[in-house]
Amino acid sequence: MAPSSAPQYGSIPTTGFAPTIGCPMTGTWQDAALVAIDLEGTGAQDGDQEDILEIALVPLHAGAMQIAESYTTVINPGRRIAARPWLSPGLTNQVLAGSPPLGRVEPELAARLNGRILVGHNVGVDWRLLHRRCPTVTPAGLLDTLRLARHLGVRTGNPLTTLLDRHDLTRQVTELAAGSQPHRALWDAIGAGLLLATLTHQFDSSRPATLDELHNLAGIPLSLPVPGWPTGDQPGLF
Repeated sequence: MAPSSAPQYGSIPTTGFAPTIGCPMTGTWQDAALVAIDLEGTGAQDGDQEDILEIALVPLHAGAMQIAESYTTVINPGRRIAARPWLSPGLTNQVLAGSPPLGRVEPELAARLNGRILVGHNVGVDWRLLHRRCPTVTPAGLLDTLRLARHLGVRTGNPLTTLLDRHDLTRQVTELAAGSQPHRALWDAIGAGLLLATLTHQFDSSRPATLDELHNLAGIPLSLPVPGWPTGDQPGLF
């Protein structure tokens, strides 16, 4: 895919939460430039050597998923990956070997993400890996649907698939993520975006929440890792 023509916003702070240019914190969350994101990696057991194997980005406009503008790709890590039970289905060494390397993909990611707010389920884990591997990607902030669910009283059973089932969203995600499946990047990114809209409506159904209100509930700092920050029920991206 050719690099996106999305505008660049220059230097974005790498700590704290900054509103996207043109999207003041007093505006509604639907006015913000949001991008749902999911990464699949080699696993937390690789530590600082963990590689990105797949990534998906789905922009939200006026709070709605823009599937036609989504971007997803498998990434060649430049090495063979040992078979492990938690690796995402279909990410075989043969598939990875025929995919572009991260260096070719990073400019596209920067064009689509710089200056925007990333939305994901346990998004801090995704951001930690993305920031380590793609230093030119500089989003404006992070919104975590896992944190939002906990603020709304969900204390147990909080994996993405469980929450989507609970809110009757699974079928819709599967229909929108044609050719994908749970624990693949596109399916999970679409799931996180739909879950954000559903949970935000529960926060206050009488009016759209402001970006500031949503940040207070679901925002996490870009300066990860945060000591003691919960990372969900699973140790990595899976």
